[in-house]
Amino acid sequence: MKDEESGNRLGHYLRARRELVSPTQAGLPPGGNRRVPGLRREEVALLAGISPDYYLRLERGRDKNPSPQVLESLARVLQLDDIERAYLLGLAAARPRAPRRKRPEHVPARVHELLAHLQIPAFVEGRAFDVLASNPMAVALSPRLRPGQNRLRSLLLDPEEQAFHQDWTKATADFIAALRTTIGDDTDNPRFVELVGELALSSQRFRTLWARHDVRTLDGGTTTVHHPVVGELRLHRDKLPIDDVILVVYYPDKDSDSDEKLRLLAALSHTESGVDQHRNEKSR
Repeated sequence: MKDEESGNRLGHYLRARRELVSPTQAGLPPGGNRRVPGLRREEVALLAGISPDYYLRLERGRDKNPSPQVLESLARVLQLDDIERAYLLGLAAARPRAPRRKRPEHVPARVHELLAHLQIPAFVEGRAFDVLASNPMAVALSPRLRPGQNRLRSLLLDPEEQAFHQDWTKATADFIAALRTTIGDDTDNPRFVELVGELALSSQRFRTLWARHDVRTLDGGTTTVHHPVVGELRLHRDKLPIDDVILVVYYPDKDSDSDEKLRLLAALSHTESGVDQHRNEKSR
């Protein structure tokens, strides 16, 4: 995480966000011969009601203690939503801290019992999207949901996972922005450092989106996936915090076409290698 290691996370965030706001969006004439994407520094300063020199100091990390009023003005100019605004305020409030004691993510025994009883795809993920535990229906839905897999790595690097998602472009943007939100100021966490470093080397898509500094949460929602055996599935997703981990469940609307297909998938998963056998038959 090169930008975090530089100690100027606030400046990097401000620059990334101003490059995403066009003059037209900010109510300025587009002009000609613009050498930078988005807004110029002096334009941000003008619109925020601060001096260009002070804004330059903020971006370059020479002033790390802007007032809440200045940050609110910058959030308005940069057209940040509530999550992005909170992230900006958090960057300015961050202070040097003692190293956190790292403890391994642990799935409580009761959660393993819960997974065994659930008849819908369910799994447990860690803060870096590592799959820590899953039930047979989750694996039947996607082999990439086996324990030991990483959901973001699979999404970016596994062709089968890319084909699985109806809107892969949106999925990658959501996951990467959620990872940055989750990391917060825990930038020295070895697991985060390892994952970001690996993906930065292996995925152009990751490098492009990571440089945008997007932040958002990835909670409940509805997604459409293409299963190689039963076809298209429209599933709701809920994420439930349990201790230090997250229980993720996928479920269809009752009595819907996706509900029927999920029942078929469950029946196939109860037979030894049923899903793999059915997949092979379809590919012939």
